[in-house]
Amino acid sequence: MKQDCLFLYYWDMVNAAEEDWRILTSLFPEGWQQQAKQTGAIERQRGITAPGDLLRLFLLHVARGYSLRETVVRAKEADLATISDVGLLKRLRRSEEWLHWLCQQLVAENGVLMPSPRGPGAVRIVDGTIIKEPGKTGSQWRILYSMRLPDLRCDYFDLTATTGTGTGESFARVPVERHDLILGDAGYCSAPGIQWVVDHDGDVLVRINPQSLPLQQKGGRKFDLLAHLQNLHTAGAIGEWKVTLTGTAVEGRVCALRKSEESIRQAHRRIERKRQTKTKPETWEYAKYVAVFTTDRSTRTETILDWYRVRWQIELTFKRFKSLAQLGHLPKYDDQSSRAWLYGKLFVALLTQKLIRTGRELSPWGYALAGHASTQ
Repeated sequence: MKQDCLFLYYWDMVNAAEEDWRILTSLFPEGWQQQAKQTGAIERQRGITAPGDLLRLFLLHVARGYSLRETVVRAKEADLATISDVGLLKRLRRSEEWLHWLCQQLVAENGVLMPSPRGPGAVRIVDGTIIKEPGKTGSQWRILYSMRLPDLRCDYFDLTATTGTGTGESFARVPVERHDLILGDAGYCSAPGIQWVVDHDGDVLVRINPQSLPLQQKGGRKFDLLAHLQNLHTAGAIGEWKVTLTGTAVEGRVCALRKSEESIRQAHRRIERKRQTKTKPETWEYAKYVAVFTTDRSTRTETILDWYRVRWQIELTFKRFKSLAQLGHLPKYDDQSSRAWLYGKLFVALLTQKLIRTGRELSPWGYALAGHASTQ
């Protein structure tokens, strides 16, 4: 009787896992299996030949944070696949293009609308995060990466220690091509990093951190950012002011927009939740606006703000990616496996975003009925 109960319990667990997998794959982009073969992730008619099996292996490694060795041991115990850790690493390298395609499709499904093409040069998002290997004594690494828009292709990936000279987040660590527009959040708002991009014939678009970006007007007078922002009285009002980066010859513009009243309330609630000491009055005021600095002096202000909106939309995914990046072993072997790992993390973050959205829209059971979504 006890053995029968254990068997039934095991059988129920297996069925539940398979049901969860079917629901999850219903959220995958249409054509995901065919793309595995077209991009070379599935090459031979031996070993792992089913795209779903290969993706499950990657999710064990990327989403669950298991090392390559632990992943293959668990896969064998679950009768999912028999493969070595070296073999799995080779598969990961070969799947870079497939994982990139999956990310592209999910970004498009999430409704991120790109502004019209900018002309020569690429539009690139620069971001970074810290990853800690599992265990109490696990190593910490800082990842800095650049992704091109609109295709979200990783064109730069750097892995360093978290301490020491030149290991922080800065535009100065990123290679820049002529006419590139480099997008960054307030953490990249520093004069040396901006100067680096300009010196290499690129442009920046960065969220302003008033404490770290000294600006001046024509004639050398200090630019009073808050006073200018407070001239934007209604939701959606836009302002533009020509400025110079203090102490340099770098010229640019401040482009700003006043948020809606609901967005302002949300920003104030975030300040309220995390404040530990008395918040300065200007902090509450700055929260009413989106203000960016750009050295691009030819693109319309509305388009500049649209590009930053795109960065913000993708930042929602990056936030989930950053939390996921805390879990797991980064393949530190070569650039290709590292990029594939990065795409895998982004895929999980984007899939989580779609799962939450779908669950809200398709209540009460939270997934599409057969015939209304791909169930491959």
